[in-house]
Amino acid sequence: MWGSRSRESKSVTCIACGTSLRREHAREYDKYGDRWDRDGKEFEYLCKACDRELCHQPRDELEGLLVEVAAGEHSQDEFLSWYSALVEERYGSLEEQ
Repeated sequence: MWGSRSRESKSVTCIACGTSLRREHAREYDKYGDRWDRDGKEFEYLCKACDRELCHQPRDELEGLLVEVAAGEHSQDEFLSWYSALVEERYGSLEEQ
């Protein structure tokens, strides 16, 4: 019936700060921005404090851009260079806005 779900008592780790906490005290994070489509997904988690610090405005294509430029796999300088070039190519420069 409506009893507790087994996933509620498991421990998860906040991807932002590394804190280990019970699942029911965490917030789900879907890097593709669609947490409502749950089929076949494994979610990452944020503690409530880290979740509050995030911008909750629509991300549109942000996650796709980050995956495309392989964020986290290269130096910060390389990432910023590739990301800036890709954003300017797709959306134009800030000066044009």
